Amino acid sequence: MAGLIRRSDIDEVRSRTNLADIVGDYVALKSAGSGSMKGLCPFHEERSPSFHVRPQVGFYHCFGCGEGGDVFTFLQRMDHVSFSEAVERLAGRISYELHYEDGGAATDHGNRARILAANQAASDFFVAQLATPEAEPGRNFLGERGFDQSAAERFVIGFAPRGGALTRHLSTLGFTSDELVIAGLIGKGERGDFYDRFRGRLVWPIRDVTGQTLGFGARRLLDDDKGPKYLNTPETPVYHKSQVLYGLDLAKKDISRGKQIVVVEGYTDVMACHLAGVTTAVATCGTAFGVDHIKIVRRMIGDYDNADTTATGEVIFTFDPDEAGQNAANRAFAEEHRFAAQTFVAVAPDGLDPCDLRLKKGDGAVRRLVSTRKPMFEFKIRRELAVHDLETVEGRVAALRAAAPVVAGIRDQALGIGYVRSVAGWLGMDPSDVQSAVTSAKRQVPASSHAPTSSSAGSGAGSGMRSGSESGGGSGSGGAVTEVPEQRGPSIMSLKTDATTRLERDALMAVLQHPDIVGDELIQKLTQISFADSTLSVVRDAIASQVERALLPGWASAVADEVPQSFATFVKQLSVAPIPEREDRIPVYCVQVTTDLVERDLLRQKRELLGVLQRMDRESDPAVYVQTQRDLMRIEAERRALRDD
Repeated sequence: MAGLIRRSDIDEVRSRTNLADIVGDYVALKSAGSGSMKGLCPFHEERSPSFHVRPQVGFYHCFGCGEGGDVFTFLQRMDHVSFSEAVERLAGRISYELHYEDGGAATDHGNRARILAANQAASDFFVAQLATPEAEPGRNFLGERGFDQSAAERFVIGFAPRGGALTRHLSTLGFTSDELVIAGLIGKGERGDFYDRFRGRLVWPIRDVTGQTLGFGARRLLDDDKGPKYLNTPETPVYHKSQVLYGLDLAKKDISRGKQIVVVEGYTDVMACHLAGVTTAVATCGTAFGVDHIKIVRRMIGDYDNADTTATGEVIFTFDPDEAGQNAANRAFAEEHRFAAQTFVAVAPDGLDPCDLRLKKGDGAVRRLVSTRKPMFEFKIRRELAVHDLETVEGRVAALRAAAPVVAGIRDQALGIGYVRSVAGWLGMDPSDVQSAVTSAKRQVPASSHAPTSSSAGSGAGSGMRSGSESGGGSGSGGAVTEVPEQRGPSIMSLKTDATTRLERDALMAVLQHPDIVGDELIQKLTQISFADSTLSVVRDAIASQVERALLPGWASAVADEVPQSFATFVKQLSVAPIPEREDRIPVYCVQVTTDLVERDLLRQKRELLGVLQRMDRESDPAVYVQTQRDLMRIEAERRALRDD
């Protein structure tokens, strides 16, 4: 293992690297005069540029969010690497040999640089070949899937001709056969003869987050090609299929900004998603989504143990309806506990993958696929229920027995309570019966197999992946490691500041601090409505589970004891935070803010019912039509009662 990088080497790499070139890979920069450049900050959302770069000085600073530093800091923040990794990456970029203290060996940047150069030359060659007559099957393949020339250019798709054309081309550029074998571009036969690894295939470059080509994925096109449907670069010093995600170089900026990543199953699915506007899509490269991929995702979205899952974001999986897709879904659920982020599943109603969905139903259908995703736990439970006949008593009992272990694996008590209620509704059973089945299943499931604490439907707190081990790493001498502080859970300060979240927060503060003023009836109504903010919904569920104690001493403590441990401090914050109203107005305010939240949900229900009425054929189902009208009248009556109170 290499020791600390020499201070002189760190300074040399810094002086030889143009900060504007590195930042320019991520941000479009324009001259701002006096040796300064500016662009939109990559670390926070903004409409006008406040991010300034001074290449001559070697520093950047955002006057909007306060982020600043040198070229190493920038790479650390953007690519979630350690200080040493940032220095080594830049050293490899300029082919500079680093020296290490304590007798450590230097990284072989020369060999890595040659492999990367060979891959880039091969990519350029493949792209040029896509325009040749021999590549017509490849162009047809793309066209039949809705991809035109601009799409091919955007994703740098190429064509690998038959014969030894690639070997001959790269040899003219000075690459040796041994170098090309190491890079995985050519193979060596038993007789010692060399051959192109990719022949007669459509080729996608697989790149790292900086855009360097690490390897390739190639799709079979010709009937006489007896090889696998997809052929990937073998393991090389720079390409490790379990540690790369196709499309990450294109998606990283939007993943980092939106704290969302969509995991699809193929290269064309990534293309379809990006072209449809889902620019956070990535795919694995010839292997199942595994632990190493999870580490990459967690670093990209800042998904640290015990973090506020509202802040850490979303991981959305799409699966094909075939057996392979279902196996992938099972594997994803098995690894769900490794995430602190919210995990979801998006499956098209007709079972189409994103590529076919875009081709048959358009870009909007792909966007709707992602926007209508279901929480991972709900997806898993519904899959268990779907294989049983819920019209019979026997079928419902069997379905309950199948779903109970899934709910039993949720260690978040508040979330578990919520799913008990949901399963009871889906099965038409009493919640107490479902709870009994879950309790029984929990006694039979080893504690180590339980899914970890979640803060919202479909999420689980990561286990076994500490932030320090993933984001720290060694530092060169004179370069401190930027450690990511351990996250302690949600806080009031971490909540969103939109009007809806503020209303939900303030109503919970009123209920926790002044339950006697709000009143038992209004508290009961609050526990039955849906919250937009997933963090606050955990507190709502805990209140629901302890609602009978609302007017007793120790009410707030009871709620704090009910939530997951990482949320206890958050409940206490809500319980002591100043009410945003004058002292003499607090009684009126507490009732009003809770009433406003309940009425907002009634308005939502009214809007949904009106939509049902508009879509309904009154003549075909008069009973349902009448019942819907009655539901509307009931909601209006509840609204009037709220106002009268």
